[in-house]
Amino acid sequence: MNRIIMLPLLIPLVTAVAMLLLRIRVQLHRVLNVVSAALSGVVALAIFSATMSSGVLSLQVGGWEAPFGISLVADRLSAVMVVMSALIGLCTALYSIGTIDEDREHYFYHPLLQLLLMGVNGAFLTGDIFNLYVWFEVMLISSFVLLVLGGLPQQLEGAIKYVTLNLLSSAIFLAAVGILYGMAGTLNMADLAVRIPLLEHRELLTVVAVLFMITFGVKAAVFPLFFWLPASYHTPPVAVSAVFAGLLTKVGVYAIMRFFTTVFVCDDAAFIYDVLLWSSGFTMVVGVLGAVAQYDMRKLLSFHIISQIGYMIFAVALQSPLAVAGGLFYMVHNIVAKTNLFYVSGLVKRLAGSYCLRDIGGLYRLYPLFGLLFLVPALGLAGIPPLSGFWAKLMVIRAGIEAGAWGLTAVALSVSMLTLFSMIKIWNEAFWKDDPRGEQSADRTEYHAIGRLKQGMIIAPIVVLGLVTVVFGFWFEPFFEMMMLVAEELLEPARYIRSVTGGVL
Repeated sequence: MNRIIMLPLLIPLVTAVAMLLLRIRVQLHRVLNVVSAALSGVVALAIFSATMSSGVLSLQVGGWEAPFGISLVADRLSAVMVVMSALIGLCTALYSIGTIDEDREHYFYHPLLQLLLMGVNGAFLTGDIFNLYVWFEVMLISSFVLLVLGGLPQQLEGAIKYVTLNLLSSAIFLAAVGILYGMAGTLNMADLAVRIPLLEHRELLTVVAVLFMITFGVKAAVFPLFFWLPASYHTPPVAVSAVFAGLLTKVGVYAIMRFFTTVFVCDDAAFIYDVLLWSSGFTMVVGVLGAVAQYDMRKLLSFHIISQIGYMIFAVALQSPLAVAGGLFYMVHNIVAKTNLFYVSGLVKRLAGSYCLRDIGGLYRLYPLFGLLFLVPALGLAGIPPLSGFWAKLMVIRAGIEAGAWGLTAVALSVSMLTLFSMIKIWNEAFWKDDPRGEQSADRTEYHAIGRLKQGMIIAPIVVLGLVTVVFGFWFEPFFEMMMLVAEELLEPARYIRSVTGGVL
């Protein structure tokens, strides 16, 4: 059963290679993209079921026992994240059929998407820090090419900012890896969890912890390391922006959650939680204020990515089972809602002709059902009951109150109100007010010119993710219990260590 851990990496890799061998068969690329994502979803659900029933799965690649070889590990946290990766991968594969132009498809859009998903899954499933660095680089390379695919000036400008700061982050990451390996003689996470409390030179160990916090903070777009995100995420096609918004920053949050619960849990790093706590407050505030000031729909949503990351970091920093469970549920909810809102922004552009909220209007009168499809993820993101965002925020805020973090809990509540304000702003401008350009014929929009199949491929992912938001909200209790199991396993890493090392260490 442990060998199944390799499939979330092999399926997208084999699919990407097959697409490259069939480079002129663009229509086949679309089919392979969807089939690969569907297969990955089946495998992800099997891994999730196995971890929930049997515990941690681990595989030593090439037969080299830990900590000497490459370890792939799937605990409950990894399994949840791989399931979300598969869901977003499938929805984006469908959405891409209706939105990505043939020029980009001929320049390997679909293989690049598969390689990006492979990198994301690799980061979730790796059992050692050096391979986490490798998977980060796989994501960086594929995301950079997706970002510039099309060669528009704004894409190139955004990509330069994106890749510059992320390369700096990678350099810091590699330096931290080298120092840690020199100190501990291993980079296996389970082995490090055992050895780090026994190491000498505690001051140097603290420096290493700070370097990792900076690296993962850049990947997660945490204050003050977030500037690259709103400068770049609005520039590529919407399908690319959506998968970036849903998954890439969450890999950074996952790394923080994994590293500072499983690996680096000694007293020397206690101040890291204080830094994360204060940084989370600034991340929430700066992100939401940036969003409130925007009238470009994708820029507004990009700033909200930053704001919502603040809630997740706040939960991780509190380090209680309820907080970690709340942070994980918040991350799952946000992956769904944020991806869906970017999909919606793409449909707004096709129906109204612009992302600028000042220039459009009247969409609710013309397309009332589309208005409902927007309201579900928008109100979910704002935390309106009974949608998933309400329960996610309730868990995080309750954990903050129990921990006595009254000031930051008040900040979280205030930011939630401003999030609702910005979602209402989109509703009023794009859907409710009259179109400032006068009466528009619905038949002349870009959406109506693409054919029913492509229309269905655009609508279907929006409907699916909207239903997920509703299901998470109305049937919250089983998801809460599941997240508590994940959090308890994460905060008690002994089972993880035993599974990887076979109880030797």
